[in-house]
Amino acid sequence: MNFRIVAKTLGLLAILIGLAMASCWGFAFFEWKAEPAADTESARRALGISTILTIGIGLLLFAPGVRCSPEVLRREAMLIVGLCWIEVSLLGAIPYILCDPGLGFFDAVFESVSGFTTTGSTVMNDIESFPLSILLWRSLSQWLGGIGILVVFVAVLSFLGVGSKSLVQQESSLNISDVGASRIRDVAFTLLKVYLTLTAICLVGLIALGMPVFESVCHAMCTIATGGFSPKNLSIGHYDDLGIELWIAVFMFLSSIGFMLYVFLINRNWTRLRAEEEARYYLILLVVAILAIALDLMFASTHFGFRRALHDGFFNVVSLASTTGYGNSDYATWPLFSKMLLMLVMLIGGCAGSTAGGVKMNRVILFLKTARRELIQSFRPNQVFRTRLNGVAPDERVFATTSFFIAMGFVITGAACVVVSLLEPELNMISTIGCVLATLFNIGPGFDAVGPSQNFGFLSSATKVVLSFLMILGRLEFFALLVLFVPSLWKKY
Repeated sequence: MNFRIVAKTLGLLAILIGLAMASCWGFAFFEWKAEPAADTESARRALGISTILTIGIGLLLFAPGVRCSPEVLRREAMLIVGLCWIEVSLLGAIPYILCDPGLGFFDAVFESVSGFTTTGSTVMNDIESFPLSILLWRSLSQWLGGIGILVVFVAVLSFLGVGSKSLVQQESSLNISDVGASRIRDVAFTLLKVYLTLTAICLVGLIALGMPVFESVCHAMCTIATGGFSPKNLSIGHYDDLGIELWIAVFMFLSSIGFMLYVFLINRNWTRLRAEEEARYYLILLVVAILAIALDLMFASTHFGFRRALHDGFFNVVSLASTTGYGNSDYATWPLFSKMLLMLVMLIGGCAGSTAGGVKMNRVILFLKTARRELIQSFRPNQVFRTRLNGVAPDERVFATTSFFIAMGFVITGAACVVVSLLEPELNMISTIGCVLATLFNIGPGFDAVGPSQNFGFLSSATKVVLSFLMILGRLEFFALLVLFVPSLWKKY
């Protein structure tokens, strides 16, 4: 194990996070005059100390005068990915602890993890009481986590060389198996440009629709990251504006589509675009869910007419399917059928290589195709199948990994529910399951006690630690974090 390159990478990553904090620190000096002076001063102090401390830790880890081999092998990549998400979550919590009003250590870590993993769960009871610059950091952390911290890292830095591909593969669900190591930095830079372009277009549209500039910036970053943090207590429901909701819904959908599709579009790879199955099935799922929920809401008399039912069904299905978690109404009061459909789409999540969470549509498709193959081979054992996804026949290892992921999801969900039930005996079953699913699959809001109109602040510190671990575990899709507990990973060569 090349611990020097691991430390050097973690150091540079800390410096990158410190520079991001510095931008919010700079904003704290130019906050709106309507902001109370005491809050502005506390935010400047908190972000200033956080920036200096974070960059200082980064410089210590980087150790500029120490040389090492830049080669990152698979073991180093796994270690870097797991440790980097723990590192940025702890560093990102510092501003929340030092500001006024502030959060306790465990609350701050929970909020930081929720931001970077784009989960969107919160412990803040009164979001609007926090300084604007702290809320900007809260949104920026989601934006950085959305595209993938290491994807940004690879795009702007090149010292890792061929190790860049290993880092990107371990951190994200991007399908880059056919991308050469020499081209991975170009692909990462293209993804970053697409991410920036979508954010800019979303921002301009929100401003044009009348949303204040600061709130537009926060919502644009959190929409493209499919994170769902909002500077308003009532989230998007605060505006009660159909135009804003439709505009945000469009970009939640665009961000839940695999970003490699945009790369294919830019490169005019029409053959690959025509073969796309995942996005097509994902769109079909959304349309069916929206219409089914709209009809259920209308016939259950919980809404006035099909138009309002379609409006609420459309926004909430897109919001939860993309795992953004914005709310314009309390779906906890909806009929059971609608809530079950919402749970289904939030568990499936978005497409592979998107900023959305969930199991991912590609795994669902592969699992169903594998199940069909196994069923047919049970009575036709000699029949040969050529299972394809997006026009390509995946390696047999992909099918095994998909089945393992889904099985691990069930096991971890069950084990986590047992642990949470022990730590929170007053929670009912729906709330307990909601806590686990909302965090493990980076969804944000859950059901019942942790529903869209509630938050996670009432939970104990121990429970918040468990849920924070689940958020990172889900964001890294299990493997890159679980391997940290395998002793052989840490052995020297």
